[in-house]
Parts: sequence; C-alpha cells; structure tokens
Amino acid sequence: MTQETAQATESLEYRTEVRQLLDILAHSLYTEREIFLRELISNSSDALNRIQFEMLTNSDVVDHDAELAVTLRVDRENRRLVISDSGIGMNREELVQNLGTIAHSGARSFLQGAKERGASLDEVIGQFGVGFYSVFMVAQEVTVTSRSYRPDDQAWSWHSTGESAYELSPADKSSRGTEIVIQLKDDADEFASGWRLEQIVKKHSDYVSFPIYLVEEKEREGESEETRRMVNRRTALWRQSPQGVEAEQYVDFYKQLSYDAEAPLLHVHLITDAPVNLRSLLFIPSRRDRGLMSAQSEHGLHLYSRKILIQNHNRELLPDYLRFVVGVVDSEDLPLNVSRETVQSNPNIRQIRRALSNRVIRELKSLADGDREKYRRFWQEFGIFVKEGVASDPTSQSSLVELLRFHSSKTGPEEWVTLAQYTERMGVEQEQIYYVLGEDVKSVARSPHLDYFRANNIEVLYLVDPIDGYMTSMLREYEGKSLQNVDDAGLKLPEKEREDAAGKVAQTDFDALVGRVKQRLGERVADVRESKQLVDNPCRLVSPENEFDRDMQRLRRLMEQDFQTPVKILELNRRHGLVRNLAALMQNDSESRLIDATIEQLFANALLVEGIHPNPAEMVERIQMLMEAAVSGV
Repeated sequence: MTQETAQATESLEYRTEVRQLLDILAHSLYTEREIFLRELISNSSDALNRIQFEMLTNSDVVDHDAELAVTLRVDRENRRLVISDSGIGMNREELVQNLGTIAHSGARSFLQGAKERGASLDEVIGQFGVGFYSVFMVAQEVTVTSRSYRPDDQAWSWHSTGESAYELSPADKSSRGTEIVIQLKDDADEFASGWRLEQIVKKHSDYVSFPIYLVEEKEREGESEETRRMVNRRTALWRQSPQGVEAEQYVDFYKQLSYDAEAPLLHVHLITDAPVNLRSLLFIPSRRDRGLMSAQSEHGLHLYSRKILIQNHNRELLPDYLRFVVGVVDSEDLPLNVSRETVQSNPNIRQIRRALSNRVIRELKSLADGDREKYRRFWQEFGIFVKEGVASDPTSQSSLVELLRFHSSKTGPEEWVTLAQYTERMGVEQEQIYYVLGEDVKSVARSPHLDYFRANNIEVLYLVDPIDGYMTSMLREYEGKSLQNVDDAGLKLPEKEREDAAGKVAQTDFDALVGRVKQRLGERVADVRESKQLVDNPCRLVSPENEFDRDMQRLRRLMEQDFQTPVKILELNRRHGLVRNLAALMQNDSESRLIDATIEQLFANALLVEGIHPNPAEMVERIQMLMEAAVSGV
C-alpha cells in the first residue's frame, strides 16, 4: 500500500469563494438545467481526446486496450445518475487543480470589481472555467472517482455537496478514467430517466467523436434486465470531406435538422482552416414556409465547437438578410463565455461571418448560371431577402446585385430579367435604367406611367415587393447607369410629335378644368398640370422633384398606422376622351354633380394605381353614383 492509500479522508476548502460562485451557477448563469449533461460529456470527450493523443507515442498506460467511450447509467429508483469515461483520468493533484479550484485568481476581486463597474454576469463569469460546476443545478451531492492513465498513480475520490468544502480520499478503482456519481435533487428526477438523457444527448452531444452508451434497467417478464445501447450518431457530416458525402446523406441530414419533409434547394459544404478554422454545412430550403412542423419563431445557425452544440439559434454568423439559411457551423476558434451559450465579439466571428456569407452568395451565383429553373424557384421564395441585403449591406451590395431578378415591360409573366440583361438591350441614347413601383405585376403593367415607354419601346422594370422602395433608395446606379423611377416629375424625356385626330382639349377649356380640379382637390395635390407623357390613360400622379422618400411611400403605408397620403402632382392627358368630355361638361353645365364626383374618382384611381390609397372602400358610394348616372344617360 502506498503512502497515499494510507492517508485518511481529507476535508479541504475550495481555493476561491466557491459558495458564491456555485450559487451563481445554480441559479443565474445557465438558462436550461439540462446543460449540465452537455458540460460533463464535453469534459469526458476532452479526456478521451487527450488519452487518444497520449497513446500515439506512449503504450505504457493503464487499460491500453479499453474502448474509448462515455457511459451514462441511470438508477431511477434511487434518483442517481452515473457518468463515466475511459479518458486520461486524474490523480490527486489533478483533482485538486481541476475540481478544487475555480479559477487561478481570487473570485472576490472579480465580483467586487463587477459590482463597482455595474458589469453583467457574463462579463464576470467569463473569467472562470466552471463548466463542471453546472452539475450543482441538479445535484444534491457529487462524487468523482478517477484513475490516471499513469500506472503508478493511485485512484482518488472527490466528494462535494456544493458547500464551501470538499472531501478527498483514496479510492479502489482499477480501470482508467473518471466516474461521476450524481445524487439528484428532489426536483431533478427527470434526469434519472433514460429517455430524457437520450433526448439531451441527441440535442447537444449527438456528434461527439466517441460512443456514448446509455445503460438502464428494463423490466422483462417480472425480472430486471440491464440494457446498454449507443445513443449518439458520432459522425458529424459537416466535418467530413464533401467528396465523401453522398447526395442522399445531405438530404437526410437536412430533414433531421429542419423537420422539413422536402429536400433542400441547395447545400453549401464549407471546410477551411485559414484564416479561421471552420466546418459548416448550410442549406437553402425549397420553400420559405416549410409547414407547421418546421415553423420556428427563431432563426439562426446551430453552433458547435468540436462537435458539441453550443447554441441552437446563433444569429451572428450570417447577416440578417440570409436568415432563411438553415445549417450548422463548427469551429475550434470560437471564443465562448463560460456557459457556452453566448459567442463573444471577436475578429474570428467577423471572419467566419464573412466566409459563410461570401460562400452562400457565390453558390447562389453558380446556381443562377447553371440551373435557371432552380434559381427561378429560389428567387420566387427568397428574392425579397436578397433585396433586403442590397439595401442593408453596402459591403456585399455589388455581389448581391448580380442575384437580382425583375419582371419588366418586355418579359412574360414567368420570365425574369437581370440588370445586366436590361443594360445590354438599352437603346443607344438611353442613359438611365427605368423602373415603376406597384402592387403586383398585373396592376403595374397597366400603370399610366408606362404610356410613354410603351409607345417608344423602352423597357421598364416592375418592382412590386414592398421592400423594393427601400432597395431603390439605397441602390442608385448600376454599371454607371442611374436607376430612375418613372413617376419622377422631373423626368427628362424627348417629347414625340403626335397627330391625334381627336386633338387636344382647347387650351382655355383645359385651363378651366385644371382650375376646377385644383379647387376640388385643394391641398391634397401639389399641382395640376398637362402631361407630356400620357398616351392611353387620362391622368397620373407624379412625385415632386427631389422628393427623397417617394420610393418608401408604399412601405410606409403598410407599416405606419398614422400614414398620411403624400401630396403629389396630378397630370392630365388633354387628348384622352374622359378629360375632353369632362371639360365639355364643365362648359355646358358647370353645376353638374358629376364633375366633382369624376374629379374625385380620377384622383382616387391614381392613388390606387400608386398603391398609396389610404381607404379604397370609400370609393364605393361614389362609383355607384357614377354608374347610376352612366346607365341613366344623365
């Protein structure tokens, strides 16, 4: 018997103010109590990695041929959980160093300094390596028995109830590794359930490299029988070489990850060691709404470190406009706070974010070039997010612009045009890229703003998503060509000479009509004037020159409860039959009730076409009156 074996059980004080820290850990640091199992399995995995590395050069270790594994054993009746591994193990000094010390400098100074600075708990607790102590969230008492890999080292036991002292005593353990016996609290008996433990393993530790076995007793034909089964998958698909992964494996993994019944539209498998260690597997779903089972209130990537789940929905690793992307990211370079639940700000985070977003954008470009039909499906589902990125991310705008697709006055309902294609077929004299904002493709195709452009065979892009106005306010040009809204009152277009058999309304009659319209609409319009561009439509609303937020008005109407209809310029088409007849009615019967009703309806129609009418229902009574007059011949 060695001198160590002969020693009696020792009672030692922790080397920091552990009562304070354990209280913090048990009640404030972790958001979910199940995290303790992740931390202990992570420690076991580290111990197994260390012995695996040691045995590469050293064969003189205890239990050289023992399987490298983690074992969970549950005793539901006695509310006990045992976690053991065949890792590198610890001797007495290592137990004291690893379990009897919570930090290598005093906790009091950290706590006191934090109190004086008003710092958050995360800032303070990040100074300590205390993952093991999360066990006291669920443990009434804990006994750790460990045998080092060194043949001459004695096994020792460490025992604590989470108070200010712990006990050390020699132990009788012949096998290498560490065994943790947890006596669970009364309110933590759920963790003595094999089903619950398997659920936690699959959530947090499914891809640990070593097998995790669950041992529990089952009743069969009146007798108890012990069962042992592996509960983790071990193989992390994202850490494998893409060349070795079959297409079906990607699909299966995505479905398990997302609960989506359909295969993903695209996967991105990225492995790199420079400038940062990164193993990731990202997916773009086939649809934005993947159904009830897959609907989640949160977005973000699953974050792993060395195949241990750190965070379910991390939003920092991709820009917000790529929030539709599903996947996992694993990096050994991520700086974590003590709970492993929050990624701290660090240059590595920015590098990972840049690498992932650049790769996703590059893969989307390849998809657009190589499979137009599949990219069309992507655009219909997720194009709005790309537009958000164009508006919100100046650093990636030039790359994202290449992904944009639009309907236009020269495309069919199923066709799309890029900005590059638009500029290629611009006329020699055309210097601007024209677009029109509207509610949907069918309505915008009838926009009065298009009269001139249709007549002169000039292509106009249709922008029909609410976010389009936000995008165009930030995207002012492409390849040296400025983007121009066709509702701009200052739009400079050559006026084409036209010979119209019906002719225009006489100038004096037109001036009288303009005066009546101004009188009726008052401050609701900035001005009323003749249009130089209308052909087939009686009127249109145009924005005053230099109106900075005109493209945002449709979006504001949707988002603001107190939205006020913007004041625009009303242009009238002197050649249109409705305008001619209205001017004639004024000359013949200036008191007719139809004059003001028609003026109001023309204005309402124009607001409706622009998508900024505050209350379309108010038109109904007036329309019915005009219909009644029309059918009665009055």
